[in-house]
Amino acid sequence: MALEIERKFLVSGDFKSHAYHHEQITQGYLSSVPDRSVRVRIKGDKAYLTIKGISNASGISRYEWEKEIAIEEAKELMHLCEPGAIDKIRYYIKCGKHTFEVDEFHGENQGLIVAEIELEDETEPFVHPDWLGKEVTGDNRYYNASLVKCPFTKW
Repeated sequence: MALEIERKFLVSGDFKSHAYHHEQITQGYLSSVPDRSVRVRIKGDKAYLTIKGISNASGISRYEWEKEIAIEEAKELMHLCEPGAIDKIRYYIKCGKHTFEVDEFHGENQGLIVAEIELEDETEPFVHPDWLGKEVTGDNRYYNASLVKCPFTKW
């Protein structure tokens, strides 16, 4: 398993004009318990099965295992997922030596836009673009597994 070190931020302002690529993502959860989540994701013409562990005390790091699977298998597994699904467009924005992944949510999470950045370690410095808003790292409400159960439009 690899260690995922990630920080999350709300987005305020124009970010789309900075994106070099975007793609549609649909995902469901086979398990979304706090200690671990098991996700099925269809991203463009590829699909993945991902298992994530519980976050550390700072909310920045957690274990993640991911494997590409056949898209037909992912579509079959979606039928076994818990109720609800995540529907979003992900924008990729290069900023300094990092790439921000900005998710614009649709459906029951319409109106929510979250930027994520993966780092080499928890204290690694990075460029903060003008459109980057409040940090929400460690706030469980912004985890996709939580957004399936309690969508943004119901907060």
